[in-house]
Amino acid sequence: MASTDPAIRHISRCSIKPEWVSEEESNQPFHLNPWELTFLNARYIQMGLLFRKPPSTNTINTIIDNLKDSLSRTLVHFFPLAGRLVTHKQDNPPSYSISIDCKNNQLRGGVDFVHAVADHVTMADILSPIHVPPIVRSFFLQREAINHDGHTLPLLAVQVTELVDGIFIACSFNHAVVDGSSLWHFLNSWAEICRFNQDQISRSPVLTRSWVLDGTHGPVINLPFSHQDEFIFRKSLSPAMTLLQDRFFHFSPQSIARLKAKANAECNTTSSTTISSFQAVSAFVWRCMTRVRCRHLPNHQKTSCRFSTNNRSRLNPPLSPDYFGSCVQAVIANTTVGELLSHGIGWGGWLLHEAVNGHTDSKVRESVEVWMKSPSINLIGNIFDPCGIIIGCSPRFDMYGCDFGWGKAEAIRSGIDNKRDGKVFSYPGRQGGGSVDFEVTLLPESMSALESDPEFMDAVSPSQ
Repeated sequence: MASTDPAIRHISRCSIKPEWVSEEESNQPFHLNPWELTFLNARYIQMGLLFRKPPSTNTINTIIDNLKDSLSRTLVHFFPLAGRLVTHKQDNPPSYSISIDCKNNQLRGGVDFVHAVADHVTMADILSPIHVPPIVRSFFLQREAINHDGHTLPLLAVQVTELVDGIFIACSFNHAVVDGSSLWHFLNSWAEICRFNQDQISRSPVLTRSWVLDGTHGPVINLPFSHQDEFIFRKSLSPAMTLLQDRFFHFSPQSIARLKAKANAECNTTSSTTISSFQAVSAFVWRCMTRVRCRHLPNHQKTSCRFSTNNRSRLNPPLSPDYFGSCVQAVIANTTVGELLSHGIGWGGWLLHEAVNGHTDSKVRESVEVWMKSPSINLIGNIFDPCGIIIGCSPRFDMYGCDFGWGKAEAIRSGIDNKRDGKVFSYPGRQGGGSVDFEVTLLPESMSALESDPEFMDAVSPSQ
């Protein structure tokens, strides 16, 4: 039960299961789709929210009990999260497939729930430092677990850590089961049930997997393997990971508007081909991070900006925005260090604009067709460009709408998993209005250079 950080004590641990699930629902198959299968080597998504501790009339034991009870009721709607991954294998004829097993979630399944205490840690200890303090990483469970471990580990693990004056709710989600859209859909639903002490939610998840039936595709995807060792690549966190620094940079609506105007002016865009606000600020971040990370590299060195795109709205007809699962795909803009730095942000913004616009229904379906002919599992280490950046998450997610009855969260924080030098997470600014927070992860030398970059620091402002 002990935490890896001596400042944190684990008080209790239990498994939370759906309050009830019908036999018909639990018996339906939940086969993984192509995008989910490619994530089997990736690590869990780790996202958490920091709240001020409620008034003393609500004891911590009451709060913990309410969170457990509301989680159980929320899992009624999202019961696949209480299941486990299962591999179906046979030799004659040969077949190998992976799905979510919900039949036994009342026996061996469930969601891990840990109540922890950080006796001497305050909210200021989390929020005041320029860089995110390392103790935040110990607020999360399932560290170093990969998604394939969902065969034996929970698909969702929750740690609620009591601070001196706050509460941190940290969630580790299996990325082969949910993406960012599904993650925040679940968290908002859990908060809604807890806040109003009810059973119903305003947005029911769409759990059906039959969308894969596309004329030629069945729901079961047969992988060309006979054993997990043929496609699982497990790599421990390297010592360099402990050196990584995380820092939040706040972009106000005014700053974003200026960057967008500058990008579009440089490219002479029209109203029908406008570089979006997010594309402009992402290009700006890409360009500045490349300048500080690649200053000793030749101009012909390749660099890329990779970010996830929600395929729900890209398909025609589109999937429901409430489709529950992992339905994202990487969109990539490529160039060289010299080209990116010799042009303004409009040039990089246009690369991102074209990459997004090119990710159409036909492109999505074509990529699925190609993958289905030769299924493969990504080696996650291969997608990290040492001279590029990867932007995860999205400021479109309703993160600060997660009110468990104690008011709006004070901050969002993420864990260490899936972070590398050059990883960026984008979040909505707490005060709203179109502001955006970028959580940037860099090695100390590059972080120091970015913090000393006049162009970059002129565009960011203190969080409100």
